[in-house]
Amino acid sequence: MKKPILVLCIDRDNDLFEKAKVSGPVVGREKNLTAACALALADPEDADSNAMFYAIKVHDEMKKEGHEAEVVTCTGDKSLGYAADKTLSNQLDRVVKEINPSSCVLISDGASDEEMLPIIKSRIKIDSTKIVFVKQAKELEKTYFVLIEKLKDPYYAKILLGIPALLMLLFSVSSYIGLGWQVIGVVIGIYLLIRLFGIDNFIMRILKEFRFSVEKTSWISYIGAFSLLMVGALICYQSVVYSQKLGLSGEKVIAYATSRTVFLVLIAVILAMAGKTIDAIHEGKKFSITKYSMYMIGATLAVLVLKISSDWVLNLSKPYVYFSDLLLVLATSTAIGYVSTKVISEIKRDMLINMRLDGKEAISEQGSYLGKIVGVDVKSGSLIIQTIFDKKYTIPFGAVSTISENVVLKTGES
Repeated sequence: MKKPILVLCIDRDNDLFEKAKVSGPVVGREKNLTAACALALADPEDADSNAMFYAIKVHDEMKKEGHEAEVVTCTGDKSLGYAADKTLSNQLDRVVKEINPSSCVLISDGASDEEMLPIIKSRIKIDSTKIVFVKQAKELEKTYFVLIEKLKDPYYAKILLGIPALLMLLFSVSSYIGLGWQVIGVVIGIYLLIRLFGIDNFIMRILKEFRFSVEKTSWISYIGAFSLLMVGALICYQSVVYSQKLGLSGEKVIAYATSRTVFLVLIAVILAMAGKTIDAIHEGKKFSITKYSMYMIGATLAVLVLKISSDWVLNLSKPYVYFSDLLLVLATSTAIGYVSTKVISEIKRDMLINMRLDGKEAISEQGSYLGKIVGVDVKSGSLIIQTIFDKKYTIPFGAVSTISENVVLKTGES
C-alpha cells in the first residue's frame, strides 16, 4: 500500500481545546472539518480555524490529483514553551507511528508554530510549508495587531502586565511598611524558583477546580475561605509591624508572621475543600473526594511543618522548640504522608475497579485526546485504552486525575 502524504496543521497554543473543547490529535477530513467549525464558532477571530480549513483544502486538492493523503491537526499547550513542544511531539510520534506517512505538508498560522519546524523535521520529511494569513491583517499581524491579540491571551497578559504590576505592588508595600528592597528580592526569587520547577502550573491546575457558581453549595465555603484569607493577610501585616517593634529582623520577622497566620490559612483551605467535597457528593463524582482528601492532608502536614519551623527559628519564650523537636515533626509528617498516600491509593483502586468506565473517553490534563477506555485490568491495576488507530495500551490507576463525562489522566506531556 502506498504511503500517504500527511497534511499537518499545528495548533501550538492549544486553542482548539481551550476554546472549542476538542482534543488533539484530530485525524481525518470529517473530524478536522467539525473541529474547525467548532473553533470558528467559539472564536471567529482565531487564526487556527483558518489554518485548519486551509489544511482541509490542501488535502482535497491532493486527493483530486491522485495522491494518497491524510489531514491531521496536532495541538500543544496554552502555556507554550516546553510544555507545548512536548505535547506536540508526543502527538506527532503517535500519528507518524500509526499512519506511517512518506512526507508531510505543514500548514501554519504564524511564526509561533514555525518554532516546531526542527521537531517536525526530526520525525518526518517536509515537502512544503504554508503560512496562512488573514488577508486583512497580513501586515498588522507583525506589530500592533499581534500585541493587542496577545494581551487578550491570559498567558501573555500575565507576563506583559502581571510582572510589572507585581513589582510595583511589592515596591509600594515594602516601602510603606519600611522593609526595604531585600524582601522584594526574596519574593521574586521564590517566584522564579516556582516557575523553574513548574510548581505554578500545579497550583493553577488546583485553582481551576475552584470555580465560583451560586448554583453549587461550594460558593458559601469559598466566601468563608476568602474572608479568612483576607483576615490572615491583615494579621500577617500586623505581625510584621509588631515584630519590628520587638526588635526582630530578617528571618525572625518572617517566622513571626508565618507562625501567627498558617493555621488561619489551613482553616481556609479545609473550608474550601469541604465545599468541593460536598459538590462532588451531590454531583455523583465520588472519585474526586479522594483527591480533595489528599489536598487537605497535604495542607495540614505542610502547616504543621511550617509552624514548628517558625517556632524553632523564633524561640522567644518557653516552652522552647529544640532541633530534635523539629526533626521529630518532619519525620512524623513524612510517615503520615506516606501512609495517607498508600491508603487513598487503595481506596482509589477499589473505586476504579467498581466503576463502569467502558466507553468513556480518556484525555490528558493538557487536553490531548488519548483514546477510549475499553476495559480495566484488575491484576495489573491499569486501564485499557484504545486509540483512534484501534491500538490498545494500558495506563496505571495512579494516572487518573478526575472522572466525569471523560476520564482525565496525568501524563508525561508537560
